[in-house]
Amino acid sequence: MLVFLFWLSLAVVLFTYVGYALVVWVWAKLARGTKKAVAAGGFEPEVTLVVPAYNEADILDEKVRNCLALDYPAEKLHLMFITDGSNDHSGAVLAKYPEVQHLHSPERAGKSMAENRAIRYVKTPYVIFTDCNTLLNPEAARQLVRHYADPRVGAVSGEKRVLRDGSTSGAGEGLYWKYESFLKQCDSDIYSLMGAAGELVSFRTDLFKPLEADTILDDFVQSMRIVDNGYRVIYEPQAYAMEPPSFSLKEEMKRKVRICAGGWQSMARLLPLLNPLRQPVVAFLYFSHRVLRWSLTPALLLLLLPLNAALAVSHGGIYTVLLVLQGLFYGAAALGWYQASRGKAAGPLLVPLYFTMMNVAVFQGAARFFRNSQPAAWDKAQRAPVA
Repeated sequence: MLVFLFWLSLAVVLFTYVGYALVVWVWAKLARGTKKAVAAGGFEPEVTLVVPAYNEADILDEKVRNCLALDYPAEKLHLMFITDGSNDHSGAVLAKYPEVQHLHSPERAGKSMAENRAIRYVKTPYVIFTDCNTLLNPEAARQLVRHYADPRVGAVSGEKRVLRDGSTSGAGEGLYWKYESFLKQCDSDIYSLMGAAGELVSFRTDLFKPLEADTILDDFVQSMRIVDNGYRVIYEPQAYAMEPPSFSLKEEMKRKVRICAGGWQSMARLLPLLNPLRQPVVAFLYFSHRVLRWSLTPALLLLLLPLNAALAVSHGGIYTVLLVLQGLFYGAAALGWYQASRGKAAGPLLVPLYFTMMNVAVFQGAARFFRNSQPAAWDKAQRAPVA
């Protein structure tokens, strides 16, 4: 029984982080050959760009100028900034721009509630949400909305690009997003993206449904409910949001714990997506890409250590070798954390360090969720200043 559990656990772990990538890579290559390319031009509907901004006065000028510089007809692109709960001078900054519609409420109820309120003022058929601390490429709006010429598309997500600053947190986050972007593109090519990124995401306005006030991963839940309703969510890497990395590994860990708590909350609210009789392709992609990472696989990683130790004692051989490899991997992660905490680059230790951080964050996030101690308005992880 121990042997069976060990190899089953190892197989699930390997599938989650390696096997799934190989499966969807091949599947996506086959799917691309059967799809027609979407035309780049000729479809320029009116669209509203919404920017939630909590106490972001110091960067609002740059963000507004970036939005105004988008390559899209000015008369068709409506800018809306929402500053609920902000107590800095955001209003004074936005007042300098008559092109911007500014919504403000003194109460800070969280990003989901701010977006719920903002959508009531959107009069265009399409809406784009983007974070205030990101900069968009000039073609972002055009590249997103062109996909809505296909009536089956309900949402389009852009790509997140982490700006490099030489730090370990920046290198780890950047490496992770390269891997994640690869999976997103494959999922999208097969059928649909399994969850949009809030840094840059667009929706058909009439498909946007108000979220629960305590929703943590607003972008993920909103886009997956659109998938649940039978629409596709497309990944568009030619529309991207550039964001500085977390200020430190501690801040990056705070961000990961928040995401993992949101992952557990999302799984609880998106149970119908796991029914293979409704949408079998969606059920497979969602379970393999998201659910395994947020639940079963981290638990199996933890279980592998005692199982491996017991088998090394009783059987030796390959189990001893694998136990030594596990020890070296987690030792490398600990050494990488030690290096990074002293301001030194993690170098080749980056992969075991970031991998271990992600899985530790799952347990901390789960604890937050099951204690029901995840506030709707989380403290933002600090981002590094990037010139």
